[in-house]
Amino acid sequence: MKTAKKLVVLLLVVSAVASARKRDPLTEAEEDQIRNVAQEPYKRLKLYIKFTQARLDSIDQIRADPKQTDGRGQKIHDLLEDFAALLDEINSNLDQYEGRPMTKDDRKDFHKGLKETVDACDKWESLLKSLKSAMETDPQTRKESEDYKFVFQDAEDSLKSTADMAREYVAVQPADDKPSKKK
Repeated sequence: MKTAKKLVVLLLVVSAVASARKRDPLTEAEEDQIRNVAQEPYKRLKLYIKFTQARLDSIDQIRADPKQTDGRGQKIHDLLEDFAALLDEINSNLDQYEGRPMTKDDRKDFHKGLKETVDACDKWESLLKSLKSAMETDPQTRKESEDYKFVFQDAEDSLKSTADMAREYVAVQPADDKPSKKK
């Protein structure tokens, strides 16, 4: 009985440690780049867009390379997980900077970044649709997708959230840019 209790406690500890250890979606070099532009919303958004695109590019490369069949499903899983996490970072940055007082030039740059985010989301949506189509029609991809079908759904949801938020913020015209009324 005491052995069973110890085993249960051990399993709980191991599962807690395993679940607490979450992969960081950014490399150390990417983290440094983000840190260097921490106070520049436009540059920060551009970097997140660049890093997010890189994850989808990596998925395309892995899928196209016949030498990378071993563990391909898990690699795609990890990249989709990173993709979704980076989209969440973009959302956090959009929220943080949208409500923050900025100079007129910073606000203009931020709105430029919003438009670039919307454009990127449209592109990413197309890439995810392509992967989804392959998951449904290609036997090898269908088999591999067992490793990432749930994280794929999370990625789609994160993308929709990011696109909706960016579109909403683009639609809000900044006070400094409102056309003046004629008297």
